[in-house]
Amino acid sequence: MKLIRKLDDITDDLRGCALSIGNFDGVHLGHARIMERLVVRSHEVAGPSIVFTFDPHPVRILRPKLAPPPLTWTERKAQLLTELGVEFVVAYPTDAELLSLRATEFFDWIVCEQFAARAIVEGANFFFGKDREGSVTTLEHLCRKVRIPLDIVEPVRSDNELVSSSRVRGLVREGNVAQACQNLTRPYRIRGMVTHGEGRGAKMGFPTANLEAIDTLLPFPGVYAGRAVTATGTWPAGINIGPNPTFNEAVAKVEVHLVGFEGTLYGQVLEVDFLARLRDIQAFDSTEELVKQLNRDMDETVKTVAKS
Repeated sequence: MKLIRKLDDITDDLRGCALSIGNFDGVHLGHARIMERLVVRSHEVAGPSIVFTFDPHPVRILRPKLAPPPLTWTERKAQLLTELGVEFVVAYPTDAELLSLRATEFFDWIVCEQFAARAIVEGANFFFGKDREGSVTTLEHLCRKVRIPLDIVEPVRSDNELVSSSRVRGLVREGNVAQACQNLTRPYRIRGMVTHGEGRGAKMGFPTANLEAIDTLLPFPGVYAGRAVTATGTWPAGINIGPNPTFNEAVAKVEVHLVGFEGTLYGQVLEVDFLARLRDIQAFDSTEELVKQLNRDMDETVKTVAKS
């Protein structure tokens, strides 16, 4: 993965590239189609394939109260784009100067001056420049003036609906992580810092990693089957999002049980993939009933991971 965060780090060998500009939040199937065309174009122009994205999303600066929670963090986004064949990801630290640029100014500075792009690949709903004044039509006009080939890639449909970051976000919000996965290039993933909890899970035979400082969208409360990624490997994971009504706890938590894992994760960052929603949060009449259900949940989790 080659992630660049400063324009000063763009060397001469990155100029003359095939370039795609956008947020690419989540890296879904529509983005994958754009990247496929970008890689082809990079070979045709004998230059690198480069994605120029923003960190943070411009909306988080312009209208922070309206900004949706992200689906991916920057390093994860770069990793997913790299898996699609992209050679370099430039995550520009979004600032007022960039957001004040008119569409033509943005094109001249980024596309022509910084990258000397030999080809541009974008989706049909691409907008750029101050107040999103530049559209695909604007881009076509600007590219024609300087003779840069432009490809506009048609969107992808899934279940007769357009695949988009907004659609994926809606699916995750409602807990439909399985369908979200069908729209993404990889299962939906969160990350968080492992902190100490009450220790009840360990006493019942199901030690959990309690996650805090999660910086992406959380699925709807419930119990999920997934996969946890640690420094020592990958493990089937039962994930609980929400309160613990059996013990009269109303505070929502994110707790992850790694099936078969032994060791400590305290103070480490844990990444967790969501594969399927198993059930709602519910209260049990006794600890014994809860343990029986947890055993069923973990059995289902292992089966789900084996099928994925």
